[in-house]
Amino acid sequence: MEVAFPVPADRAFAYLEDPRNRPQWQSSLRAVADVRRQGTAWTDVTVVPGVRPRMRTTLAEPPYRWVEEGELGPFRARLELRFTATGDGGCTVSADFAVRGLGLGRLLTAGARPAVVADLRRAADRLRQA
Repeated sequence: MEVAFPVPADRAFAYLEDPRNRPQWQSSLRAVADVRRQGTAWTDVTVVPGVRPRMRTTLAEPPYRWVEEGELGPFRARLELRFTATGDGGCTVSADFAVRGLGLGRLLTAGARPAVVADLRRAADRLRQA
């Protein structure tokens, strides 16, 4: 999954890695809470009542690669973003997303991929308007 961003990779990276920006572009979120350790651990407050996965950044290599992992009960999710500069001053953000747990991981992963792409497009649009 790839999405074109109209800003340099370092700017896209900084925006996407900051959990406080997430509710602006991630459709499943109402808010983030408990942001700790300089933004590397937080709780997603989703639009589904009572669903609040714990999230953490597990890898940050600015402005090239960023990985987050989340857990909620028996489920584990992992999102990796890779940032590649383009010749026009923008960048491409490639996403790899997977869910594991209770034998439903593949189904949940497949169902969530379109939302991940839509959310990244929303983030790119927000940065275009900024």
